[in-house]
Amino acid sequence: MPDKNKTSYPKEKINILFLENISDTAVKHFTATGYSNVKKLSGALSEEQLISEIKNVHLLGIRSKTKITQKVLDAAEKLQAIGCFCIGTNQVDLKAATKKGVAVFNAPYSNTRSVAELVIGSAIMLIRKIIDKNNAAHKGVWMKDATGSYELRGKTLGIIGYGNIGSQLSVLAESLGMKVIFYDTETKLPLGNASSVKSLKELVSKGDVISLHVPELPSTKNMINKALLKNFKKGSILINYARGEVVELEALAKALSDGHLTGAAIDVFPWEPEKNGDTFTTPLQGLSNVILTPHIGGSTQEAQANIGEDVSSKLFNYLEKGVSFGSHTIPALSLPPQEGTHRILHIHNNVPGVLSEINTTLSKHKINILGQYLKTNDAIGYVVLDVDKNLSKEAVELLKKVKATIKVRRLY
Repeated sequence: MPDKNKTSYPKEKINILFLENISDTAVKHFTATGYSNVKKLSGALSEEQLISEIKNVHLLGIRSKTKITQKVLDAAEKLQAIGCFCIGTNQVDLKAATKKGVAVFNAPYSNTRSVAELVIGSAIMLIRKIIDKNNAAHKGVWMKDATGSYELRGKTLGIIGYGNIGSQLSVLAESLGMKVIFYDTETKLPLGNASSVKSLKELVSKGDVISLHVPELPSTKNMINKALLKNFKKGSILINYARGEVVELEALAKALSDGHLTGAAIDVFPWEPEKNGDTFTTPLQGLSNVILTPHIGGSTQEAQANIGEDVSSKLFNYLEKGVSFGSHTIPALSLPPQEGTHRILHIHNNVPGVLSEINTTLSKHKINILGQYLKTNDAIGYVVLDVDKNLSKEAVELLKKVKATIKVRRLY
């Protein structure tokens, strides 16, 4: 069995860069296992700054602000993997990362509870018109009035996107006595007493509270627009803790000003400042019964710790074991370690004949393959090989010469 405390590359020479104040949980995951060269920065870096910083980085950790472009990846000469310490990966050029053989991981489930709880909290604040009463009290005005204030119990929650967050929100809402309906482009099994509807128009026309939980895709851009807002139930509330491009904010501001909607909670915006303290503007500022928050849906101590543990574990397992489960770019596989072998990772363009060439090349040089696993996606193939440890250096050099090779790494 290989020594888990050793890799073929000295740990003190492996450079790890964490940006955007990633949880110390992630840092500790690596420093506790011998990786001493871990650098943590509190903010995001611009493309130019990242190009300058990333040349010798082996593992990169980011959140949602840092953009990984083709230019950044071209400058990353040693980069093995990127960890997105958040739900999404849209800040990474996944096609470019795939072509470079860079594994990209994220944490799709770790902050679902934090977002779902905040949606419920915001819904209560809005349906009770606490925002207006709070503002008045701060100004010295007493507004003890039940007009327009309601309980959530008995109201209908319409969820757009019944995925990890949407389904958990569904359970929480039902526990408060709400009726739950949802719309998703894919068939989803309802939880509890929730029921699906056939169209967005049907959902928004029935929901007292509408909550968005969809990814940022061309098909979801401006999903909530002027035309659809006209179909919203009069007096309803809109909550967006999904993606900033999903809602047409000017149209929402008009619907709120006209009184067609009575409240909104928006946490994500089409354009967001790069760092704390920067100036921020939106058409929704100054409107009555509107909660505006700075993209904090998943920003709880528990969620950040969970994300730090989840993504750092994936990065660690890929770096030390070649395990690629959870990657958006490298085909998912895991091969159990074998005693008396060295492990080699081979990433290549997915063209016919590569595996045959690998086996023929090693066979000609009398290098015995003791374990092997191949998996491919549309673009690339990923081979994990266990070979005789006395011949692994020679095997690596031979595999570098195989046609269509993108990246070869001796793991241990």
